[in-house]
Amino acid sequence: MEQYIIKGGIPLNGEVEIGGAKNAALAILAAANMTDETVRIENLPDVRDINALLEAMQDIGARVERLDRHTVTVNGSCVENCIVENENMKKIRASYYLLGALLGKYKRAEVPLPGGCNIGSRPIDQHLKGFKAMGATTRIEHGFIIAEAEELHGAHIFLDMVSVGATINIMMAASMAEGNTIIENAAKEPHVVDVANFLNSMGARIKGAGTDVIRITGVSALHKTEYSIIPDQIEAGTFMFATAVTGGNVVLQNVIPKHLEATTAKLLEMGCQICEYDDAVRVMAPKKLQATHVKTMPYPGFPTDMQPQIAVSLALAEGTSIVTESIFENRFRYVDELSRMGASVKVEGNVAVISGVEKFTGARVNAPDLRAGAALVIAGLAAEGITIVDDIYYIERGYENLDEKLRKLGAQIEKVASEKEIQKFRLKVG
Repeated sequence: MEQYIIKGGIPLNGEVEIGGAKNAALAILAAANMTDETVRIENLPDVRDINALLEAMQDIGARVERLDRHTVTVNGSCVENCIVENENMKKIRASYYLLGALLGKYKRAEVPLPGGCNIGSRPIDQHLKGFKAMGATTRIEHGFIIAEAEELHGAHIFLDMVSVGATINIMMAASMAEGNTIIENAAKEPHVVDVANFLNSMGARIKGAGTDVIRITGVSALHKTEYSIIPDQIEAGTFMFATAVTGGNVVLQNVIPKHLEATTAKLLEMGCQICEYDDAVRVMAPKKLQATHVKTMPYPGFPTDMQPQIAVSLALAEGTSIVTESIFENRFRYVDELSRMGASVKVEGNVAVISGVEKFTGARVNAPDLRAGAALVIAGLAAEGITIVDDIYYIERGYENLDEKLRKLGAQIEKVASEKEIQKFRLKVG
């Protein structure tokens, strides 16, 4: 099993290139199957979740060609089997995007119940509610979600709660339904807008993405397109907090500053300096961060996917901070691991009270999920001594070459797979 080993205490300095948004890419790849023509997708992140989805698409007959590490073409004309049986699909949350895409085009889909990180209950009832409103029947059998319809028709759908996945899934299916669909209380996240833009580039008629009301006029067919995925705001935010916690000075290239406003606002409250450019952001951190309070909210609020990263940073800030998690009930599973490194965090329900400490000390910790794993890497970068992060499989689901990018910024971090390699690293760094 591979691990990251880190010697902390080095400020990050330099430039880092942010990759394409994983959460946008997963939905866009699924949507690429909705046309019989060839679609070219650029700025694709090379991470485990993406590769698992590409494999599953090939299993149902899609022709996928990897032109380079970050560019693929997809041709869905040969998709014959709408039953997604790939074992990897049980491990990733975004498997459900194939439901909306296949139901929209073929009026039938059978997809494993989604997996992903154990960060709390993530029901798909809002997805199924939308499909039923458009005329589909849905059921769960033997661990699979089955949706089918003779015809899909437009509907007025009010989501009971803001759901990114349900918004995207309904939007995909509605793109090829008969008539007009309105989604109210829709999610406004940047990747919702990106998927809508992608579908529109294929000939869909979607208006209002990025607001809480999305209007879709169904079309009978979609066509080929070339599309570049937006930068990953969560990867960018992770590097911003890594810079803050190490007292560094880093320029993040290939970002959309507008998408980072919630993160930027909190870093400014914590004492960092931020310079924004057209497609770049510079973070300059003080020697000592200041405490602040944060509550996770749907976009444009502070993202739940950034909660562990800010909590790690606040654990080294001066004063007491309060972090309230309003999206997922299991988001604080990393706190016990962080406590091994000297953090002082008390969790009561969905609230963490964080008392800043002078320093972390290196320890062996386990990544409990994708974002918490990245946060523990950040903690290791700031800690005194050696930190080993186990179960980095989770981290690699959503971060491409995290160790390599951090090394270019001066961090002492390596991926290892044995005790011998761990000892070799210890000897090398002294």
